[in-house]
Amino acid sequence: MARKKTNSKTAAARKKTTTAKKASSSRKGKKAATRKTSTSLGRPRIAGTAELDLEFKGDFAARQIFQFLDVQTFKELEEFSPQEITDRVITPLVQAVERIRKQLAMANRHLSGDQKFARTFQDELARVTGAARR
Repeated sequence: MARKKTNSKTAAARKKTTTAKKASSSRKGKKAATRKTSTSLGRPRIAGTAELDLEFKGDFAARQIFQFLDVQTFKELEEFSPQEITDRVITPLVQAVERIRKQLAMANRHLSGDQKFARTFQDELARVTGAARR
């Protein structure tokens, strides 16, 4: 009868690998157990369905922002990040100022300290339309 081939690892080597595996798996478990939990602000003092206008009666600027965002409750407001609110409020103002600058440049006028933009815009407009600058 043929003799079975034995695994090249000895019993001692097998024992070392199993203990190493156990140690690595127990380390993984410890990492999961020590992960940080998110901190809570505690119980809200104002209901999510509360009206923003009632809480911000004296703050006209805040109420204008709520109207611009078309939100009435705290829950609706909490869906926005601070940066998103800032971007949504500022973007129309920046666009309006750009339109004003361009309109003034077309009339050969400029805002204080904005002559360079007016000249650049006039040159660009002349290049696009093919008209000579006056």
